[in-house]
Amino acid sequence: MNTYTFNLKLSTEPITDELFQQLCTLNPELKLETNSQGELIIMSPTGSETGRRNLDLEGQFWYWNKQRKLGVVFDSSTGFTFPNGAKRSPDVSWITFDRWNSLTLDEKKGFAPIAPDFVLELMSPTDNLTTLQNKMKEYINNGVRLGWLINPEDKQVEVYSSGKAKEVLNHPNTIHNDEVLPGLVVELDTIWE
Repeated sequence: MNTYTFNLKLSTEPITDELFQQLCTLNPELKLETNSQGELIIMSPTGSETGRRNLDLEGQFWYWNKQRKLGVVFDSSTGFTFPNGAKRSPDVSWITFDRWNSLTLDEKKGFAPIAPDFVLELMSPTDNLTTLQNKMKEYINNGVRLGWLINPEDKQVEVYSSGKAKEVLNHPNTIHNDEVLPGLVVELDTIWE
């Protein structure tokens, strides 16, 4: 997925929540984010193979969460406002019920001001690995407890955890973390196809 970054700062203030919401509303076909500097990031749609893989992963998380009833799963079009001011949309994210329910209804309707407990990024053929790795570090630095960066081309999963060094798994058949995602085992065979 190609990304384009635009500096829309017309003053010393970053892009406002209201302006960002208007841009998203006026351009529903675009996937938009902002970084902590207030720059607008426009991402192109993913290719069909990446879309298939992403839906497979979202489905596994949805089914696990429906069975366990521990929190809320979000898809790749969901934006969150992180503590550093960035508005990001991980490919898959999950928040425990207690943290989600601590938000007001208005906060839930917009780009919720919360860092998910878990995020997943699925690398597409046009993504830049360093850019995604920096994004994963940003997630962890803003309160995400666990993040997985899945690289189908190299058949690797990079695991990011708060307070721990990055771990790289080579061609795992499954991945899990009972500390953050109790009972979830994500099957990766279809991701490596």
